[in-house]
Amino acid sequence: MQTDETDQALIALLSENARLPVATLARKLGLARTTVQARLDRLESSGVIAGYTLRLSAAARPALRATALVSIEPRSGPAVLARLRSLPQVRRVHTTSGRFDLIVTIEAETTQALDDTLDHIGEAKGVKGSESLIHLSTKLDRGA
Repeated sequence: MQTDETDQALIALLSENARLPVATLARKLGLARTTVQARLDRLESSGVIAGYTLRLSAAARPALRATALVSIEPRSGPAVLARLRSLPQVRRVHTTSGRFDLIVTIEAETTQALDDTLDHIGEAKGVKGSESLIHLSTKLDRGA
């Protein structure tokens, strides 16, 4: 579905705060409340807006976050992905091009839990190798 400038402005407002009332969105966009509601309904029904979610503050998130760059054996993707799904500290997995095949985001409460998770990833059948990067501080966060 194509979105126009008004849809993009609406999405930008919701990206900043998905809890804004329709009346506030309408006022900020200079549109009637019913127009904004109709646009929201259309964006939701077409799948452009897949849902609304909770964003935790930095204080409420697990203490440690890391990224693991993972190289896998050919045709081992499904097995490795199944292993990654079984690890509760693994929050996101992306395929990528380049030297590594997967980018894995990990969140853990302790260094021991982070270390254990990295070990479990490295031990998974089909993993050729990995490199991990521990996140130190967040300088920009536009949402997940």
